[in-house]
Amino acid sequence: MKPSTTLRRTALAALGLLAAAGAALLPTLAQAQEWPTKTVRIINPYPVGGAPDAIARVLAEKLARKWGKPVVVENKPGANGFIAIDAFKRGATDGHDLLQLDSVHIAAYPFMFKKLPYDPNKDFEAIVPLWQAFLFYVVPTNSKYKKVSDIIADAKANPGKINYGSWSIGNPVHLGVEELEELTGTKFEHVLYKETTQLYTSVATGELGFSIGSAGTVGGLYRAGKLRLLAVAGPKRMEAYPDVPTVAESGGPPAPYEVSGWNTFVGPKNLPAAVQDKIRRDVTEALAGNDVKERFATFGYVPLTLDKAKFQQFIQYETKRHESIIKRAKIELE
Repeated sequence: MKPSTTLRRTALAALGLLAAAGAALLPTLAQAQEWPTKTVRIINPYPVGGAPDAIARVLAEKLARKWGKPVVVENKPGANGFIAIDAFKRGATDGHDLLQLDSVHIAAYPFMFKKLPYDPNKDFEAIVPLWQAFLFYVVPTNSKYKKVSDIIADAKANPGKINYGSWSIGNPVHLGVEELEELTGTKFEHVLYKETTQLYTSVATGELGFSIGSAGTVGGLYRAGKLRLLAVAGPKRMEAYPDVPTVAESGGPPAPYEVSGWNTFVGPKNLPAAVQDKIRRDVTEALAGNDVKERFATFGYVPLTLDKAKFQQFIQYETKRHESIIKRAKIELE
């Protein structure tokens, strides 16, 4: 056979493969162009009126205009978010049902609960990050603690006698203090509260030595002069609170120590890539608006702008970090 004939046949075969690949992509691309074909539901594990709910509703309004279909937020709070997750698992599998989750659902609960009513690796897939909130160490205004190092020193002098509060086992505050204990050789008393309002009021009155909270949850008491922001548990100072040092600047553990939470929209597994890309692109565009930025500043959120690959790397890092803290602290829930 002549070389020219062989080359011609090879070229034709390659063109055939390209054509087949292109033809296979057409239905997916067409599906993305047509999606959504009906109302999109954002299932929300948070109560109406909270910061995550407020952001979800702003996004729903903007996405409805972008997509030309209604986008509704359906609140299903309670049971550690399991009610919302169950509703999502029983819902649409074509992307018309999205679920808003935070970091503990994806990176912490799988290592904490003996029996988890979902599998984060099988039941859904994170599509787009929404925001990250770095939390503040907070103390009463008249507290003797002026730096995080003062809390650490007091805890070393009085093991197990310095108390702090949070709203549950395994939330970012609890895990953040567990990591602080590990890094500094200290031990604190963990006091549980049913409501965050009562929790941070107890810090303001001095019933608790300290706690950790977001700008959204402690901002009111801070502005009223009843709480003092000791430090932010993040890699750098926050633009809205430039005078508040980082934990490292305040004599606490250096980076990579941080206490934060982050949120994401997840969709069903095996959702076509083109549909995922459309959701990711349009949500990211909506988040970039000034109206969202203003709410971010109010709630102490910072944009978590990551492409698909970097977001997956971020989730893997966060998962390993939470697993390490939970196993060292021997946290286990039924």
